[in-house]
Amino acid sequence: MNTPETLEIACSRAWPPLVEEPLGNWRLRWAGGFTGRANSVLAVGDAGRPVAEALRAVCDFAHDRGIAPMAQVVRDSPNERAIAAAGWVEAKGHRRGHEVVVLTAPLVTAPPVPGVVVHDRPTPGWWELTLAAGEDTPAARRVLTGGTVGYGVATLDGGTAGVVRGALVDGWLHVGRLEVDPAFRRRGLASALMNTLHTWGAEQGARRAVLEVAEANSGALALYAGLGYAPHHRYRYWVPAPGSCEDSTS
Repeated sequence: MNTPETLEIACSRAWPPLVEEPLGNWRLRWAGGFTGRANSVLAVGDAGRPVAEALRAVCDFAHDRGIAPMAQVVRDSPNERAIAAAGWVEAKGHRRGHEVVVLTAPLVTAPPVPGVVVHDRPTPGWWELTLAAGEDTPAARRVLTGGTVGYGVATLDGGTAGVVRGALVDGWLHVGRLEVDPAFRRRGLASALMNTLHTWGAEQGARRAVLEVAEANSGALALYAGLGYAPHHRYRYWVPAPGSCEDSTS
């Protein structure tokens, strides 16, 4: 049975941080500030100590590595209630949205689409379209190439028109970084990339697909619903209340 907790662990393995340390069953993660998922504590299971004490360890881990403390936690779970009770607050300032829907779908193969291919290495065009301004760092490249990964590329008019990333873990195809160049949107490339990646994942032995999307991203949610995705659970990011998690080394 895929509980929210077990699926969160699988998703974390598909998006590997550069540093990961256990805190009981929780996972402290660091990746040079690239994405919330790789630079937060994954608060699933038992931290092995009182939650308030565990959160102090989260603060110390983050401060030692120069990132802001943050927790990723399954929405409405006992851990989320305990984190709120310890004085942390929802990370409403998170750039990509702090409330996230985790969607899953069965993998269905589709006919090949001309110009859409899954590579075993990222192409220069894949990098260019995947990484937003200010994101192209060694840490980002290590996260995005960690694990067993396929790099979907749609080529149109001689250039890279769309990209997507697929990582294989525990029988899942984890989908991320779907992006279509604005000049080539509304041509069905997003669906073509997704369908091609699904076929690749099924050929690699994956049985189902999973992805994460901000709850406020209605356009993406509609696209994924049309491809057979349905909500599995939700998670939120939490941060310390102002002044409650000061860096003891400063």
